[in-house]
Amino acid sequence: MADKEKKKSQKRSATVFGYPVSIFFIVVNEFCERFSYYGMRAILVLYFKNFLRWDENLSTTIYHTFAAFCYLTPILGAIIADSWLGKFKTIIYLSIVYAVGQVTLAVSSIHDITDGNKDGEPDTMAVHIALSMVGLLLIALGTGGIKPCVAAFGGDQFKEDQEKQRGSFFSIFYLSINAGSLLSTIITPILKAQTCGIHTQQDCYPLAFGVPAALMVVALIVFILGSGMYNKTAPSGNILVKVCKCIFFAVKNRFQHRSSKYPKREHWMDWAEEKYDKLLIAQVKMVLKVLFLYIPLPMFWALFEQQGSRWTFQATTMDGNFGLIVIQPEHMQTVNPILILIMVPVVDIIVYPLIAKCKINFTPLRKITVGMFLAALAFVAAALVQLQIDPTLPSFPSSTEQQAKFINMVNRSINIVAGNNNFTLKAFEGGQDYFTYTQPFDLTIDSVSNEAINLTAGTRNTIVIVEEESFMSSIRFNDIAKKPDKGANAIRFFNGFRSTLNIKVGQQEYGNITANNMSIYVNVSQGMPEFIIKNIDGNPCIFSRNFSFGSSYTFIIPPVFAFGENCEQHIKEVEDIKPNTFHMAWQIPQYFLMTSGEVVFSVTGLEFSYSQAPSNMKAVLQAGWLLSVAVGNIIVLIVAGVATIPAQWAEYILFASLLVFVCIIFAIMAYFYTYIDPASIEALFVNLEPEDKNKNLEMTKTDMVENHNEKRKISDTRSNEDKSLQTNF
Repeated sequence: MADKEKKKSQKRSATVFGYPVSIFFIVVNEFCERFSYYGMRAILVLYFKNFLRWDENLSTTIYHTFAAFCYLTPILGAIIADSWLGKFKTIIYLSIVYAVGQVTLAVSSIHDITDGNKDGEPDTMAVHIALSMVGLLLIALGTGGIKPCVAAFGGDQFKEDQEKQRGSFFSIFYLSINAGSLLSTIITPILKAQTCGIHTQQDCYPLAFGVPAALMVVALIVFILGSGMYNKTAPSGNILVKVCKCIFFAVKNRFQHRSSKYPKREHWMDWAEEKYDKLLIAQVKMVLKVLFLYIPLPMFWALFEQQGSRWTFQATTMDGNFGLIVIQPEHMQTVNPILILIMVPVVDIIVYPLIAKCKINFTPLRKITVGMFLAALAFVAAALVQLQIDPTLPSFPSSTEQQAKFINMVNRSINIVAGNNNFTLKAFEGGQDYFTYTQPFDLTIDSVSNEAINLTAGTRNTIVIVEEESFMSSIRFNDIAKKPDKGANAIRFFNGFRSTLNIKVGQQEYGNITANNMSIYVNVSQGMPEFIIKNIDGNPCIFSRNFSFGSSYTFIIPPVFAFGENCEQHIKEVEDIKPNTFHMAWQIPQYFLMTSGEVVFSVTGLEFSYSQAPSNMKAVLQAGWLLSVAVGNIIVLIVAGVATIPAQWAEYILFASLLVFVCIIFAIMAYFYTYIDPASIEALFVNLEPEDKNKNLEMTKTDMVENHNEKRKISDTRSNEDKSLQTNF
């Protein structure tokens, strides 16, 4: 009966070019699911900051916590799949949870649902926060729960004589992941940039989250459509509980028999033989061997995950003008999936065969080691880029310093003495440089002592000199003390005109600016935006200025300003932060190195996890692989929270050094690892009498070693990497 059920669950489906038709449903499902996930994630931090009004630190913390949780829940999905529902039903049920989570997140971003007074601001932000957190929790459960199941379920569609096709499947599977990631990372920010709303028009987060939600529904439907073609392996009972109990009993039994009078056993898990079946013990040994290898891997992901944080922040300090196109800093992340789509087939079709022709046995563990080393080189390249960027950045005040610059709104030149600094400013002009102070200073204007200036530590300030009834006084305004977010340009206006002015740029309002007052900062994208300045009578002045990336300007509207043609000629500018000058193209080498490392590391890791897992624990081992990603995110959180390294390039070198160190440890561990064929080992325990199992297991391992060279002569090189059972690293 069991054999009959097994045959039924492993029926052979129709094939196209040697591949089961069923895998195409799985690949399309993965493409849509990854579009849904990465599309949502591409704007998630912006949603936290701009809609929920959280600061950068909280937004970043919640973002990485969510990402880590998405890679912790695969353990739960693997338990459900291998122990209870099976992979197929687990994917179906958790995809429904996933889709509900995406819809909930989209609903949470509709500001009109609590905007009773129709002012464009939600009246009850707690409702939106609660819906967002519920949505993200469901998404994390869904995406994490199906992660180990989809890849393993795809591997289940292949027969034992389709080793080569199965290896190619994992590359195709990874391509579908990155194709979905690439398209969603480009499309979703465009959708967000649209405006929508019932009462007020704002960034369209409901559309930007709604499209990924729709794609998740499509992913679910596509997967269900292939149901009749799948090989569905039935769950084998609560295997994880059995494994944990078996390990616990082995440890307990070994501790109870630690005296020297008891004979030693070949493996510490053999101490479970008094209670547990030797097949289960052999399977646990296989899993533990691989999980032990996974211990160093999170360090790779700690570096890899920083493409979306540290490297994006680095891009905000660079020039993205490529001539025909202009690249925004957040779009540099698309370089990774673009390179993936190019490099996976190139590596699979050209690089690996060339290595094989050179008689180099490029085993899976060697590939993973090379991938880690390439990631370390990527961070060295990032450090070199940072060293070139640093001289172009402004010198911001430390926690014990204050900075000040001055604007003259008096209709004549004035001489200013500010502490030890003596300079002259022309009428309606500002100084271009900041002066740094460590203590209060005296301000003297035209030899007349004005006042003592006491500024807040760690701040930048603009001091505007105005004249009222022949008496000059100063007005202080706080300036931004960092580069604007995402390569934008922080622009503000000082109204020296005699009446209130209203200023607008695009859909953004500065509001009403009273006389002798400074406006708020408005972030303006690269290009030539159009500013519309109106007075209380509604007279307009259209003013344009070309902006690059990452600058900040204060525009002065003097008392002599006049509306009408050429009105912009009266407007003076003060450059507070210089635009970025080091080109964003210099980031491409580090992305190339990181992507090269990802191709040989991640694709190989998926395949290795499947090939070395016992038949009833494949999803569990896939979850173990994904767990290393979660730990990598946690490492980033810890370092971001406790790091005290002031120089960013030094932090990059620190991460690179740590990964090289871990890479060496992994190489040593891999050298002593022996590849196995789980199916062959399990077959011994199914087909042989109990007393012959151990004896024949050892004989089989010996035969594997002796026949290894012969197998290489008659097998394809890539197939050999998957079939080799006793090859040292």
